[in-house]
Amino acid sequence: MHSETERVYEMVLKRDPDQREFQQAVKNVLMSIDKIIDEIPEITYHKILERMTEPERAVIFRVPWTDDEGRLQINRGFRVQMSSAIGPYKGGLRLHPSVNLSIMKFLAFEQVFKNSLTGLPMGGGKGGSDFDPKGKSDNEVMRFCQSFMTELYRHIGQDTDVPAGDIGVGAREVGFMYGQYKRIRNESVGILTGKGLDFGGSLIRPEATGYGLVYLTEAILRDRHMSIEGSTSIVSGSGNVAQYTVEKINELGGKAVTLSDSSGMIYDPDGISKEKLEYVKILKNVKRGRIKEYADKYKVEYIPRSSDEANPIWDIKADYAFPCATQNEIIKKDAENLIKNGVKYIGEGANMPCSAESEKLFLDSHVLLAPSKAANAGGVAVSGLEMAQNSARLTWTRERVDEELKNIMKGIYKNMSEAAEKYSDKDNFIDGANIAGFMKVARAMLAQGYV
Repeated sequence: MHSETERVYEMVLKRDPDQREFQQAVKNVLMSIDKIIDEIPEITYHKILERMTEPERAVIFRVPWTDDEGRLQINRGFRVQMSSAIGPYKGGLRLHPSVNLSIMKFLAFEQVFKNSLTGLPMGGGKGGSDFDPKGKSDNEVMRFCQSFMTELYRHIGQDTDVPAGDIGVGAREVGFMYGQYKRIRNESVGILTGKGLDFGGSLIRPEATGYGLVYLTEAILRDRHMSIEGSTSIVSGSGNVAQYTVEKINELGGKAVTLSDSSGMIYDPDGISKEKLEYVKILKNVKRGRIKEYADKYKVEYIPRSSDEANPIWDIKADYAFPCATQNEIIKKDAENLIKNGVKYIGEGANMPCSAESEKLFLDSHVLLAPSKAANAGGVAVSGLEMAQNSARLTWTRERVDEELKNIMKGIYKNMSEAAEKYSDKDNFIDGANIAGFMKVARAMLAQGYV
């Protein structure tokens, strides 16, 4: 590492010694900035890197709520507002037992560059709680969401910070939170995205992250005379992102053969057809069931998730892989299995799903890798379009939103690939995305002074 980026990284390690996910995200960006730091001395002189790695604001609060037995429960809530250099803070809310300050900061840090890449005027933030909605009744989820928003409302606003959904936060949770915000503030404004269509939501928003991932993939492959048509893909996860990734793969003539959840994975060599995918949507979105039920219904292989180091989903032969579950789900052994089986491309649907070791293996083996800050930006892109519709008090057609999403993803690919070719290697999209996203935020920070 360059002496300046190494100094900043050492500062982060010293200041936040236990925040491994945040350290990993920072190092990933700093390694790319290494390649341009001597060309742009203002980065060092104006301490851009130090300021970028420190949140503008981080709020931690308790969330008291009562379960169905009338017992008081306490969870911890977070909102990390990382950067408002190019617009109001924008980023999801995650409800999962793993949520802690390190994960919130890593996600907020990534969100800054992801939002920059979209070309829309949005800063970066992230929030959530260690509350687990799994196994909770609708009334318990509602009471939690109302208590969570009772504190969060004072830190957000349509021109300040506009949260959205993430893991554990879908239409149900967004609806409960939005209702509580209106109740407290007595105003109907676009302070959350991912809302229902009946109260200010946007068409294509549920599909956006998965669709955007495949649109970007399509652009990358087309330039290399490759195609999704006739290909086989492995997809992890079975939530919103995975579902619509599979849907778009099907539309383009490809075949997805896997899905997973925290309990295990299914392998369907015939492909997850449109009919089977509709079953998955009902299973996961309505019944909130487990993916094993798919295996039972369609008589396909189900592999429980064991404590073994390697995940069996990444040891299935396929052309392309789409990790859409969670951070660091592809570790070194998984990467070795993917490379051994001849995978040609990885499209990151989840946030930072590849460990640092696996990223290096893919780059060294000339496997194309579209990093999450570019590949899964479709969700926040349509969130930005939802904000625009809310501000104008209009609802756009499905066709218009989809066309806008396609154009945004094409723009991301253009900016990412041009930066990669200019500063690194034409196939190093990690460097390309980091540098392209960073430059826009850095220019805004330089123009706005020491704030």
